[in-house]
Amino acid sequence: MSVHKEIKKITTHTLQEMKRAGEKIAMLTAYDYTMAKIIDSAGIDVILVGDSASNVMAGHETTLPITLDQMIYHAGSVVRAVNRALVVVDLPFGSYQANSKEALNSAIRIMKESGAHSVKLEGGREVKDSIERILTAGIPVMGHLGLTPQSIYKFGTYTVRAKESMEAEQLLEDAQLLEQYGCFALVLEKIPAKLAQRVAEKLHIPVIGIGAGSGVDGQVLVSHDMLGMTHEFSPRFLRRYASLYETMGNSFKQYINDVKSLSFPNEKEQY
Repeated sequence: MSVHKEIKKITTHTLQEMKRAGEKIAMLTAYDYTMAKIIDSAGIDVILVGDSASNVMAGHETTLPITLDQMIYHAGSVVRAVNRALVVVDLPFGSYQANSKEALNSAIRIMKESGAHSVKLEGGREVKDSIERILTAGIPVMGHLGLTPQSIYKFGTYTVRAKESMEAEQLLEDAQLLEQYGCFALVLEKIPAKLAQRVAEKLHIPVIGIGAGSGVDGQVLVSHDMLGMTHEFSPRFLRRYASLYETMGNSFKQYINDVKSLSFPNEKEQY
């Protein structure tokens, strides 16, 4: 009889225990079944089905154009691949800002139609009603402060946020409010490392950084960026763990060459 080792699923509770134990949380994005399967099998803690799919998968300039239906499609593809990781799905721009009832409906659709485990939304005190309404349905919410890409047109730039002390204090205040509202974790994007560390020390919930230094409880990167599949995007916080743009390009060139020179398929590759 084969002994099947039970895979311990990561839950929102697991992440809070990890923070308490001082164990860092590793999080990556995924938007499709094949990639999610590889990432989950590697042992990642959290998979974010990010609205960055708008850029990475659909080629839009910002995260704004992606729709709720498209996010549900990506999320469902990811969920079908995952055995262990906690799957968090971004509520896309326009699906929660207008009113809390719409926010709740959007979150319910994501959970029901994709099978995901939680949702993420951007903003501080201004999204209080939406967060509280979603939580009443028993749906876990992850917050997101600092550089909030859905507000890109308000900021007009993707530069570091909260460098000024007034903005820094407000961010700290917003982070504490998000914890009070009931968020289970928080993403801090592109803010000074010292400030991010202050936030992580103040909060009981896990704080995940992207371009927010090492003093937080975990890190997130866009998979396509850290694999070097994208090559025109090089922010300071990005570490490339592979150069797949070149590797894949070379493989495609080799294939084209083999087809044209009649070396593919060979005798063994046909019936």
